[in-house]
Amino acid sequence: MGPALLRALALGLWAVVLLQSSVDGRLDLLLRSAFHPLVSAAGGVLLVLALLQLLAALQRAGGGTVRRDGPVALLSAAIALGLIVLPPNPSFADLASQRPADETGQDTLSFVLPPAQRSLTDWVRLLRSQPDPQLFVGDPVRISGFVLPMADGPPQLARLLVRCCLADATPVGLPVRWPRDQAAPRADQWLAIEGQMAVTGVPGQERLEVVPSRIQPIPQPARPLEP
Repeated sequence: MGPALLRALALGLWAVVLLQSSVDGRLDLLLRSAFHPLVSAAGGVLLVLALLQLLAALQRAGGGTVRRDGPVALLSAAIALGLIVLPPNPSFADLASQRPADETGQDTLSFVLPPAQRSLTDWVRLLRSQPDPQLFVGDPVRISGFVLPMADGPPQLARLLVRCCLADATPVGLPVRWPRDQAAPRADQWLAIEGQMAVTGVPGQERLEVVPSRIQPIPQPARPLEP
């Protein structure tokens, strides 16, 4: 197979990677939904380029000069094929442990939802903007997220915030008073928790934590990333 055909193959396989990820839900694990159309459009463009490259290669069959980019095109095609056969399945807990602290404390809340309607991210932003824990003691909580191990304490229930994709993801989490008579939840496990807010810690260093009345394992959401 000549270099031109290898380039056509590589472009075609990368087009398949982008188009397939646009329809099988894979992008929901990697990229905010607002950018999904760009991936689909890029896949279409690569497919057109692959067809043009293939036509040009067929027209030059039996002639032309040998190019040195054949091995590069072959390597690129192999990587694309690997992504098709073994699609990525990122560990949110591992990624969160490597990311810097979030900046949600700088967010300005335009309105506040009733306690039972607040997502985990809503709670984090609210507690950063109103740091007095006594204001929220006893409030009902209904949240979901993945289990994030903490180096300095029990695991938290967390979410990943993204502006674009996993490359800029930052974790946000809430402390949970896990039942002592149950095994510790495993990292990356998705849970839905119902309970209420309670204060823990010594005076002057108090913080809120979720006291669960019900903990339910759930499948990973179709769109686990939050803006």
